[in-house]
This record gives sequence, C-alpha cells and structure tokens, in this order.
Amino acid sequence: MARPTMEDVAERAGVSRALVSLVMRNSPKVSDHRRRAVLEAAKDLGYQPDIMARSLASRTSNIVGVMVSDLRNAFFADVVEGMDTAAQESGLELILNTGRRSAARERTALESLLAFRPGGIILLSPILPAAAIRDAAQQAPLVLVSRSTAITDVDTINDDGETGAALAVDHLASLGHRRIVHLDGGTAFTAAPRRRGYRAAMERHGLEPMVIPSEHTDSAGLAAVQKLLNLFTRDNFPTALVCGNDFNAVGAMSALEEAGLRVPDDVSIVGYDNTSLAALRHVSLTTIDQPRVQMGRLAIEALVERLRADRTAPVRRRLQPSLVVRATTSAPTH
Repeated sequence: MARPTMEDVAERAGVSRALVSLVMRNSPKVSDHRRRAVLEAAKDLGYQPDIMARSLASRTSNIVGVMVSDLRNAFFADVVEGMDTAAQESGLELILNTGRRSAARERTALESLLAFRPGGIILLSPILPAAAIRDAAQQAPLVLVSRSTAITDVDTINDDGETGAALAVDHLASLGHRRIVHLDGGTAFTAAPRRRGYRAAMERHGLEPMVIPSEHTDSAGLAAVQKLLNLFTRDNFPTALVCGNDFNAVGAMSALEEAGLRVPDDVSIVGYDNTSLAALRHVSLTTIDQPRVQMGRLAIEALVERLRADRTAPVRRRLQPSLVVRATTSAPTH
C-alpha cells in the first residue's frame, strides 16, 4: 500500500491541501472543527502516526530539542542521560543534534530543532552569540546548560566553576605543591569562572598564578604541556596542573608521559567534570565532579515549569561541585 500523502488527507477531510498544510504546521489560523477533521483524517489514513502528530493533535508539542556542543565529550552524555530520564517521567520526547564546537554549525543545528516546533529547547554549552539565543527563546522556552545569560526569557543550569577550580588548587596546595599551573578552557563559557577561581585560590595560598591558554580537548592539553616543556627546565617545571576539563587533562598526561615525566611522581594533575573517562582504571584521574545527571534533570524540570505551570520568571540554578581524589595527585617530590 502506498504511503498516504497530504492530498489523501485533504480528500478524506473534505478540505484543501493548503489547509492540511496549515494544520500540520500548527497554524492558529485554522478553526478548531476543521483542525479536528484534518487530524482525524490523518489518523485514519496513518499519515502521521508519530510524536509529531500527537503534538499537533494536542496543540502542545511534547518534543524537546537538545543541541550538544561536542558529542565526543562524555560530560554531555551524562547530562543528556539526566534529561532523558526526566523527559520520560514527564511524557516528553528528546530530539538531539550537535553544533560540533562551531558557531555556524550551532546556528544551523538550532534552526533544525526549531523547525520541529518543539515545546522547548535545551542548549548544552553553546558558543552561539547572545542574539541568536534571544531569538530562539522567542520561538520556544529555552534552557542553557553550562552557560550563563542575562536574557530574562532563558533559564540557566550551571555548576559553580569558581568553587570547583578553587577546590582543585586547595587540594594541591594541601599536598605541598607551590608551582601550580592552570591549563584553561580558552573561549568556552565555563572557562572564565574556572580561571577566576584558580587565580583567587592561588592568591589566597600566597602562590603565583600562571594560566596557559588551552581548550577543552585532549589535543589542546597535549599542546599546552608541550608549551610548558619549552618554557621550563626539568628542575623548575610545574609540579601540578589544574586542567580545564577531563579531556584536556588526559591530553596533558599523554604529553607528560611522552616527555618522560611521571604522573603523579613528577607532576600531579587535576581534571574537571568527573566523566567516565576519569574513572577508568588506567586513567584514575583526580577531578572536580559536576552533578551532571542532576543538571540534565533540572533542565527538563525548568522546561516543564514553563510549559505546564506558567512560570515566567527566569530560573538560575548554580550547583556545587566536589573534589574526587584518585591516583593522579600526590605530594611533590622536588
């Protein structure tokens, strides 16, 4: 049997194809009785037996569009896990895509999600300009995870990056480290608060801060350590690194190993995020834990409040990170 077409639905409902198109796009220009006729015809023919059809029938979309900044980063997988669980409990469906750490790709990905006319949008650590986020928020309720904003129509879920970076410095200083360098996250929006927390903690301990520009990737961590190897001799090399995230830390560990420096005997390393990568036995990375699954759940809950409880005031959730000590930190040997 041939797949039913929009023309088939129009004939069954006794309306024009243009009116069927308006109904399928959830246009408010269609009267209720004609909308019901079209949707009943579509259902009878099996034209749209999916979540889109159910959303149209109820005139309230149960689709949540989720854009992930970087699919390679396990941090985002954990956040999405929390979203998925909360979404199922709330009768919502997730549609995911990625911007691949490119503002242009993110804009395209966001437009693709908005084309589904979702009930809400969640953006995970986007690098989009604020104007693009503001425009999207006028089309659907929007939540930012791992990015702050002053836009009043947008909710935000973040961890306290300043506290997290300070926890890393405090841990290393308590072990006796004095030469502690920060490999930062570059232009990532989470990088700035972590830089501030690192600097403030170093100054509190009477230590000289040093920040090496980097990014939240393993290749950037490797490159940053290679830069340090060119700046310092073995005798005055930093004894500890506070890395922008776990990926960055793993790249740094690889570069140190290639240079013949042992972790943690020669250099202690602290990551950030506490991803599944950090917990692997051969990595066993000391890191700062973000409550990743909880962040995902809270993002869905914020959307549900906007969709079903008529909340209009913005939510600004900032969760507290914690230190997870594993095998990559110890007292300095020189």
